[in-house]
Amino acid sequence: MSKVLQSLFVLGSTHHEAPLEVRERMALSADKAASLQQELHALDQIRECLVVNTCNRVEIYGLATGPQVEDTIRNHLCACNGVSRELLDTHSSWHTNLNVLQHAFEVSTGLDSQMVGETDILGQMKDAYAKARKAKCTGSVLNRLFEKSFQAAKSARTQTAITRGQVSIGNVAVDLANRIFGHLRDSRVLLLGSGDVAEKTAQSLNSRGVADITVTSRTFENAHTLAHSLGGAAIEFDDFAAQLKRFDIVISSTAAPAAILDRSMIAAALKQRPERPFFLIDVALPRDIDPTVDKLENVYLYNLDDLSTIANENLELRKAEIERARTILKGYAWTLWLQLRRRTLLARK
Repeated sequence: MSKVLQSLFVLGSTHHEAPLEVRERMALSADKAASLQQELHALDQIRECLVVNTCNRVEIYGLATGPQVEDTIRNHLCACNGVSRELLDTHSSWHTNLNVLQHAFEVSTGLDSQMVGETDILGQMKDAYAKARKAKCTGSVLNRLFEKSFQAAKSARTQTAITRGQVSIGNVAVDLANRIFGHLRDSRVLLLGSGDVAEKTAQSLNSRGVADITVTSRTFENAHTLAHSLGGAAIEFDDFAAQLKRFDIVISSTAAPAAILDRSMIAAALKQRPERPFFLIDVALPRDIDPTVDKLENVYLYNLDDLSTIANENLELRKAEIERARTILKGYAWTLWLQLRRRTLLARK
């Protein structure tokens, strides 16, 4: 390794800094995230790079030849998602070196999540790491950072009760539906999207005795596979609007760049199902459902922020566990920092 003082960094825009309407604008498609990662890794100032892109965060982790790289990273992210520097600078954070380690460990553990203690983020971090490593965008420092973050997450979750209740988008969505309908056994459910969130939500529904589940996706084969695993049905994506009137609950989690359910579509479905409530859960980012549909009578619309508020209702009761977990992670972060300082020429700052 060249004897150049190097700097670990992470640039992030998450629920901490950005409201939902801004996170929508920051969100990257899977293709854009992969392209940005390669583009940054090709820069002379960047030795290693990894992009974490989930429904509530866009984060760029990297190892640079010095701290002056921040402007470059910010400009590339703005160009990629088409937002202004002013918007990004207002709704983002920048950490370096030891703070990056603590941050990554808290993200992997779910402490930094909008739903504190949620379990989905660890899988998302592992997926991002696997893709970056396969693309040869990571090296010895980021490899060690992410592998240690997974170990630290496991330790913190094992030694504390931060994940009590198995917090996840799928479970919270189903709990909320249960509150509104009393029981879900007779409810008809439509899943818009067949990805990871849809699958976990469907499994949670299935475990509560919901038998009538229909899946639709732009890729019909994916919808059919998920529906088959649930004993449900799949419909063509082009047909779902015409069939909305059949369903009581719609859970949407597509990767569409804009809303696919608007007010006129919901209003038309309501006319054909008088007196029956319509329950809509939008867990997509950007959002799949026009937020103004919430103004229609007998329609209940919930988004990611709403689900997080519900999931964190008992946060006060878990404060002690959260602090215990944070203390465990600080120990892991400090140990790794000392190891990296001995093996590489990382900046002390």
